[in-house]
Amino acid sequence: MEIGIGTGRFAEPLGVEIGVEPSSHMREVAQNKGIKVLDGVAENLPFKNSVFEFVLMVTTICFVDDIDKSFEEALRVLVKGGHLIIGLVDRTSPLGQMYHRHRESNVFYTEATFYSVGEVLEVMKKTGFDDFSFCQTIFGTLAEISVGEIIKSGYGEGSFVVVRGTKQ
Repeated sequence: MEIGIGTGRFAEPLGVEIGVEPSSHMREVAQNKGIKVLDGVAENLPFKNSVFEFVLMVTTICFVDDIDKSFEEALRVLVKGGHLIIGLVDRTSPLGQMYHRHRESNVFYTEATFYSVGEVLEVMKKTGFDDFSFCQTIFGTLAEISVGEIIKSGYGEGSFVVVRGTKQ
């Protein structure tokens, strides 16, 4: 399940079959791709407890109103041993710093709150996730990105980081 599924840009190639999205326009685009999308927000998921093996949030946490409540809700809907997978632009990276500097002039990021990997990890631990793994990519500027951008384990070098935590 993907929270903030948007147009299904990530869900479709990853085979994610269900998601939540507050924007009716984006929901419609994702639904036209064959994805089941419900109206909802990260802080109040429209699902029963313990129903998903993974919850995906790609470039979503910078737009939630309450990151703590969002992670609590993700934990609630995950089965024991399930994973919360967060994809984010690390605020401390060159790309993250550029986005943060120019957020007032970018209609898309005006309302965004950018987080560092350390801040996300802290909230995930506080919420009850553990057994973390990390991978990273985008090691240069956006203009330098080519097809087949390398992916490395860990974080601290790449601008885009994926964090996976497990519900015990």
